[in-house]
Amino acid sequence: MICVLGPTASGKTRYAVDLAYRIGGEIISADSRQVYRGMDIGTGKDLADYNINGITIPYHLIDIVEAGSKYDLHRYQRDFAAAYLDITSRGKFPILCGGTGLYIEAVTKGYSIPDVAPDHQLREELEKLETERLIEIFESLTTPHNITEYDSRQRLIRAIEIAKYRNEHPEDEGIYSNPDKNSIPKFKEGEVKFIGLSVSRETRNAKIDKRLDERLEAGMVDEVKGLLDRGIPAENLLWYGLEYKFITRYIIGDISYDQMREQLAIAIHQFAKRQMTWFRGMERRGTIIEWVEPLG
Repeated sequence: MICVLGPTASGKTRYAVDLAYRIGGEIISADSRQVYRGMDIGTGKDLADYNINGITIPYHLIDIVEAGSKYDLHRYQRDFAAAYLDITSRGKFPILCGGTGLYIEAVTKGYSIPDVAPDHQLREELEKLETERLIEIFESLTTPHNITEYDSRQRLIRAIEIAKYRNEHPEDEGIYSNPDKNSIPKFKEGEVKFIGLSVSRETRNAKIDKRLDERLEAGMVDEVKGLLDRGIPAENLLWYGLEYKFITRYIIGDISYDQMREQLAIAIHQFAKRQMTWFRGMERRGTIIEWVEPLG
């Protein structure tokens, strides 16, 4: 398998689609938010990009669950396994593409994380605490991953819940909780080629800002309004972070449009930086990533 990774706005999809076109591949998304139907502009699905020279490159794990639901790592491992086996059974070549480092490592390195049930008593206690105190508790329990634990209180409380469980149940480490554990592919060293899209911080931030304005003009606010009108609770959209968090806050009147645009741009810059920190961490943990320039 080939894995194309990189921070947001680095050109991953275009690179992966071009590669798939040339080698007869199909793309498996490694994006934790593109799984949701109806969350298109904010997650940057850009499905038109999967068409090249009149051919549509098949993609997997996009638009597979309803917006408003909670998708997790265990479901991703299971869904990845099904997509991977489907692609390879038809003689096609799988290309994993995305920026969610945890998902990428989970399926290429065989991570096994216990499926932690909700602890409602703990949640009730944590809800009473200030966010700063929640961060202190979380960081006392584990070394934070560079994903989006801090993007909302709900994510932070869930992260504390999982970290507390793992500290109290070390015997669960390394055990798959789902019944399909034997069907999850086990990649040996060298069986996955990692290609990273390399862009400078200045170029990356400029692309982020340009893309953000384009998506706002394309109706991203209306997309979020539509989700709220469908009955999806605001707290669920806040949980998704980034675009959905800040635009929801604007719609419900917490912040102005200009504040939303400014704060969202800063948050995406910070998110891209955390993504790169994660990928550099992968390299320190032994993953060999070939860094290349984006196409065009």
